[in-house]
Order: sequence, then structure tokens, then C-alpha cells
Amino acid sequence: MEEKTEETTEAEEEEELPGKETETLEETEVVKEEEGIDEEEAEEETLEEEEIEEEAPPRRKEEEEEFVEERIYTIPLRRAWIMPPKKRTPKAIRIIKAFVQRHMKVGEVAIEREGEEEEGGRIIISNEVNEKIWSRGIEKPPRKLRIRAAKDEEGNVTIFLA
Repeated sequence: MEEKTEETTEAEEEEELPGKETETLEETEVVKEEEGIDEEEAEEETLEEEEIEEEAPPRRKEEEEEFVEERIYTIPLRRAWIMPPKKRTPKAIRIIKAFVQRHMKVGEVAIEREGEEEEGGRIIISNEVNEKIWSRGIEKPPRKLRIRAAKDEEGNVTIFLA
């Protein structure tokens, strides 16, 4: 009877359930050697994967730190309600862009000594703001909107919800 219990436990160990890893580090090394993969190559692959994962978060932080100036505004959108119902939300978008351009001094033409004209930055509306404006459809934009306008070094202004 003892032989049967040992055989059943070995059979149970060999069965792998999905989602469970039963191999130990030593077994994986043996498998890699059998497949012809060097340990150095495997380590290089894991290091490359770790480097890729580590690079993504700092980029996001750099984007946030690049802002030179940030301001919070409440933009009245009541003028959009003067328009016909099917043109109200597009008008609200134009009102927001005009408001930010006026208050953050974006898009003013700077004249250099040589006479060449350069445009300032541009206005970028985030998806959050766009979805908030369009949330009730084309006929019913919000009456007012609270935003956070962030200006970067290049003069571009990005609009976020506050």
C-alpha cells in the first residue's frame, strides 16, 4: 500500500494546474539548459524588461515637472447657450480655447529682430475635459467648467479638469 501512495503523490506533483507555477528555480535552469538558452542571455532579457518598465514612470513625471505655470479657472459657458441647440457644444469648445488663450497669453505673435514671425504655443484639451463637455451631448453643454491650465516651457497650454 505504501507504493501506491507514493505513486499518487508523484502523479499529483506532475500535474500542473493552470495559473500555478510548480517549477523551482533549479528546474527552470535545467529546462533552459536543455533548450539551449544560456543563463547570460536569460539574465539580459530580464534586465532589458526591467529597464523598459523603469523608463515609463519617469517620463510621466518629467511631463508633469515641465510645467512652468499652472492656474485654475472657472470658465463661464453661458454664451454657448445662445447658439442653436445643435451648435452649443462646439461653441463651448471654442469659448474654452479663447478663454485660455486670453488668460494664459498663448498664440500671440512674437516678432523677432529679423522680421520673422513665430507663433507661441498651442492649446491642448485633455480627454477628460473633452468628455466632460460632451457628456450630455451636443445640445446641453455644462453652464460652467472648472479647469486647470498648465503651460510648459515651449508655450503649449494643456487643459485638465480641476
